[in-house]
Amino acid sequence: MSKHGTALLVAFGISLIVGLAMFVIGGNAALNPNGVPVSNSPASGGALAAGSTNQGQASQAQIDQLQSLVAQYQQREQQYQQREQQYQSQVSSVQKQLDQANATAQQYQQVLVYLQQMGIIQIDRSGRILVPGGEN
Repeated sequence: MSKHGTALLVAFGISLIVGLAMFVIGGNAALNPNGVPVSNSPASGGALAAGSTNQGQASQAQIDQLQSLVAQYQQREQQYQQREQQYQSQVSSVQKQLDQANATAQQYQQVLVYLQQMGIIQIDRSGRILVPGGEN
């Protein structure tokens, strides 16, 4: 037998084995008395009416609970956003105060530099301000 013929024979054998396995599994599923019918099938609709009502009520309760949780999370998110806006407002206010304080400090520094240039004061290395001739 040639290589081509052997390959075809092996492929046919494997296909036959897989087909038989599928047939056996399908037959077992069809003949199983403990099987569960498909919930959306028309044949199982009458048999599952009472069970689906209880399941529907449980599902509705879960949906209501989840909607309540979503509403709580949305409320918390709104609170967080309000707090963030308050904090941003406070930060903006503090930043304005800091800018004003820096401007005032720069003005004081300019006055000290001017007084030093005019010879009215002297500033030593330690930062002390001395007034020459002011000691009598």
